[in-house]
Amino acid sequence: MAISDVQTRSGFYYVIDSSGKKSATISASTGDLMGIASDFIILQKSGFYYTYDEKGKKIGTLSSSTGEFKNAAGFSFNLKKSGFIYTYDKFCKKTGTRPA
Repeated sequence: MAISDVQTRSGFYYVIDSSGKKSATISASTGDLMGIASDFIILQKSGFYYTYDEKGKKIGTLSSSTGEFKNAAGFSFNLKKSGFIYTYDKFCKKTGTRPA
């Protein structure tokens, strides 16, 4: 099911699905919320990006030295580094590169 929102309360991220119900609870100490895509969220902590699915399961890890977080949309997220935009899927697999 698609993610429609992530709410932050009392030290937790609450993942809200497209029907408005809470589908997962993730401790905010897991990382800083960077973005929300259709079916995953991106957190950053201690030099890494982590992706989590709508059930709160970690599905990917990527070094933050790969690039500066730009945005998340649809089924991917973008990082920017050295004049290029790098696109990654929810498993942190690079799917594209283009000039910034």
